[in-house]
Amino acid sequence: EGQLVESGGGLVQPGGSLTLSCAASGFTFSDFVMFWVRQAPGKAIEWVSHISPTGDSTSYREPVKGRATISRDNTKNALYLQLNNLRTDDTAMYYCAKDPLGRDRGRGTQVTVSS
Repeated sequence: EGQLVESGGGLVQPGGSLTLSCAASGFTFSDFVMFWVRQAPGKAIEWVSHISPTGDSTSYREPVKGRATISRDNTKNALYLQLNNLRTDDTAMYYCAKDPLGRDRGRGTQVTVSS
C-alpha cells in the first residue's frame, strides 16, 4: 500500500543529466529497500537500481553503472536517481518501486534522450 509519485523527467540531449525524484507516502518509507525501474517502448520493465533502507548500500544495472546515483532522504520520504551522460538507450518511463519487478510502483516520469 501507499503512494509513490515520480517527477523530474524530461527531454534531454545525449550526454545531458537529469535528477529524478520520488515522493513516498502512506507507508513507513524508512523500512523499505527502494528501487528504480524503467520501461522502454515495446520492452519489459527492467530493474535499474536499488538502495537499502538506511541508504548505506546501493546497486546498479550494468549499463547505468558509473552514470547513475541513487539516494534517499528518509526525513523527507524521498527517493532520487541522478542520471549523467545520458544515452539514447536510456529513453524510458522511469518508476520508483517497492520491488525489483515494479509490481508496486508509481505512475512514472518519462525520460527522453534525443538530439
